Amino acid sequence: MPAMPNPATPEISRRTGTLRRQVGIGGAIVLGLGSMVGTGVFVSLGIAAGVAGPAVVLAVLLAAGLALCNGLSSAQLAAAHPVSGGTYEYGYKYLTPAAGRVAGWMFLAAKSASAATAALGFAGYLIHAAAPQWSVLVLPLALAAVVVLTVLVLSGLRRTNAVNLIIVALTVGVLAFFIVMIGSQLEGQGGMKLSNFAGIESWTNDRGQTFLPALLHGTALVFVAFTGYGRVATLGEEITDPKRSIPIAVVLTILLTAVLYLGVAIVAVAEVGAHDFAAYATGVAAPLERIAGNVWPWTSYVLAGGAVIAMLGVLLNLILGLSRVALAMGRRRDLPGLFASVNASGTTPVPAVILVGVIILGLVSIGSVTFAWSLSATTVLIYYALTNLAALRLPAADRRYPRAIPVIGLAGCLGLCVFIDWLYLAVAGGLLGAILISHWVMPKPVT
Repeated sequence: MPAMPNPATPEISRRTGTLRRQVGIGGAIVLGLGSMVGTGVFVSLGIAAGVAGPAVVLAVLLAAGLALCNGLSSAQLAAAHPVSGGTYEYGYKYLTPAAGRVAGWMFLAAKSASAATAALGFAGYLIHAAAPQWSVLVLPLALAAVVVLTVLVLSGLRRTNAVNLIIVALTVGVLAFFIVMIGSQLEGQGGMKLSNFAGIESWTNDRGQTFLPALLHGTALVFVAFTGYGRVATLGEEITDPKRSIPIAVVLTILLTAVLYLGVAIVAVAEVGAHDFAAYATGVAAPLERIAGNVWPWTSYVLAGGAVIAMLGVLLNLILGLSRVALAMGRRRDLPGLFASVNASGTTPVPAVILVGVIILGLVSIGSVTFAWSLSATTVLIYYALTNLAALRLPAADRRYPRAIPVIGLAGCLGLCVFIDWLYLAVAGGLLGAILISHWVMPKPVT
């Protein structure tokens, strides 16, 4: 078996596909925030409100707790084995080749679906704000966004980070504006609209789920919005001082995101109620814009601008992270060897980036935000179940946190799968079966 490239070596080899370490802790946090603060807060919180009702606020807290367990599992794995590929690589190293192959394909499926949601959400917000009568342009605009950002990622990681920093700063500022603006409106009304949280324990959604099943279903949907921290782990080969930087970046990213999501969920439900919050998300895919416009019409343009910027940022980072997993899969020949190559400067896996762009374009063409997000929830839970299982297999010398953390993460991921609609479970189950069959039929990967 040929030796895997040493990610610590300063030499750059196009043949072996080694990437340079060039991302510090600050850059890692920005990459994580850029992957998380976007589609989840601008679209999926509304979708989850339709499932969990006012308890969507509790769903945010539960999802953040599960994300923290999974993030710490990812962090200690990435610190012990800092290469591109995330759980795909951890599955091979600490579990079995079959587990690694499943993790790789589940990640590609989950995050490609998330990227498609981001592209469609970006187009929906932009068209709804600028020219709602031209809704027919949503799909072409979403496809164009994927093409443009794929080209940007092909131009190199350093330029991508500069753009990402601007996007994150603007997005956080817009969300803070939304929280303060709607919060002050509620305070001015003597808190009367907080009655929208009344009867939270008696909620029944349109699927017939009562409080607890609805809450857990909503948690599964919100959880996807927290999984951008995985971008930090999948870029492990490019992060300087990974043993220190990765855990810090993961924890801070999750905590900062949880504060933003919680603030948005509270003021949105308090202002319009869970039913309208959900209707705005599934109807025009622009819930925060609609809520802001109900208070002061001019502010809808501010929220639309923030949403457009944020979802472009998420799409940018998903293309980046997915391409690194495709690179790792090429190295092990789970994808053709072509996808194991990088450019001459050692900064970009060009064939892998192009492949990811094509996959996302295909999913965008389906045109369903709800389907894409729900499918992403199912497959990403399977992916992170494998992450926690791999963390449980870490040698004692490499273990940084108590074993209870990956145990809770594993139980949480598998448990939440039960509460997702059967259609998405069936699709994910079919994909899982196809991957396992291919593992036994196709030539064995490089390990």
